[in-house]
Amino acid sequence: MYENKRVKLTIFLMLTALIMLFPLMMTITNSFMSNEEILSSYKTLSNESQKEDKSNFFSIKLIPENISIRQYYETLIAKHKFLRMFWNSVFLVTPIVAIQVLISSMAAFVFSKIKFKGRDILFFTYIVIMLMPFQVTLVPNYIVLDKLGLINNYLAIIFPGAFGAFGVFLLRQFMITIPNEYIEAAMVDGCSLIKIFFKVILPLSKGGIASLAILSFIDNWNMVEQPLIFLNDINKYPLSIYLSKINNMEIGIAFAASVIYMIPMILMFLYGENYLIDGISHSGIKR
Repeated sequence: MYENKRVKLTIFLMLTALIMLFPLMMTITNSFMSNEEILSSYKTLSNESQKEDKSNFFSIKLIPENISIRQYYETLIAKHKFLRMFWNSVFLVTPIVAIQVLISSMAAFVFSKIKFKGRDILFFTYIVIMLMPFQVTLVPNYIVLDKLGLINNYLAIIFPGAFGAFGVFLLRQFMITIPNEYIEAAMVDGCSLIKIFFKVILPLSKGGIASLAILSFIDNWNMVEQPLIFLNDINKYPLSIYLSKINNMEIGIAFAASVIYMIPMILMFLYGENYLIDGISHSGIKR
């Protein structure tokens, strides 16, 4: 009986995984099709004859008849705008992740291991801020950035992203599981709080820090609202904005650009999968 349930559960999970992976598989395989093959495979209701032919309403093709890499050439070499916006995304996301990891780890250390008056109330405030949707803080952020003269500057994107509350929450929940005996032993050896943070806490929090870096990278790599509102120069837009308009061009280029856009996120996940699972699982443990 147990084995039958296990087999059924395995089959169900495999089917679910295939359904979830299907859009990714379709995007990758279609990126190697020519524009003509894609248009002939995916019929649209663009004229009266197609409206009468209901059989052409839905069509999916996964295996290309002739493999073509012209769209990758067009995207990476012929169209300089794609690469410029790709590096715009890199220049935006890298400092956001680096600063957020540093600031969040220091704040989490204070909230988890140092007792002071009003600590719990302040941390509760962090939780409330974390639960607020981005749209709630959009107007105040814009007003502050405008007063600082940072509108249409990369710092208008970096500062709000780097000081997010989620990183403090995640690392605090992770660091609170670290036994206090490690800190007491370090104090006996004469270590200061700074040395304890860098020599004891950070090495033991490697899983949580990696989890935060991965989640922060993915979140900021996909940002759309912030650049549209805080940046006026389209030449400063990240790649996530460019993808929303790329369908106006050849659909083959759209598939190729989507694949290239996904590569950094996929590599980040594959490289840090174990750290991500470890960090998230430990962040939910209560002592």
